[in-house]
Amino acid sequence: MKKTIALLAAALLLAGLTACGENTTSDAPAKTDGTSKTETKKEEPKPQPADLTGTWKQTNSNDPNSYMEATISGDTIEVNWIGTDAKSLYWKGTYQAPTEAGDWKWTSQGDTETMAQSLLASQDATKDFTYSEADGVSWETTALGTTITVKTTKQ
Repeated sequence: MKKTIALLAAALLLAGLTACGENTTSDAPAKTDGTSKTETKKEEPKPQPADLTGTWKQTNSNDPNSYMEATISGDTIEVNWIGTDAKSLYWKGTYQAPTEAGDWKWTSQGDTETMAQSLLASQDATKDFTYSEADGVSWETTALGTTITVKTTKQ
């Protein structure tokens, strides 16, 4: 009986030592470049330009019921004053979508005929707009002698 137990213990010990050894019969081909089969270099995706299409609501208004809102679609940008039960045109002009990722700036050519019909519309022929992740779409607005930079977030 002692011999059987000793023989069984020796077989288990031998099996344990064999399992800890190096496997030299791997199916993976040997690499000479210092990388293992599981290491693969993944290219980081190229940053895409921001999609500015949609509605952008002012975030820095002093009154939650009175703010500016920009709508970007196709090749146009329209900005309106929004108030309680009121919506008035401030800007309508061209828009060219960003072609690269990151902060972006463009000059919009105003539709001066359309804006001339609105009492609260800008009288400028062009308006500069910017986009950044921090401020969304933004632009300067002057009313009653005061100029502010309107900052927005996409709705």
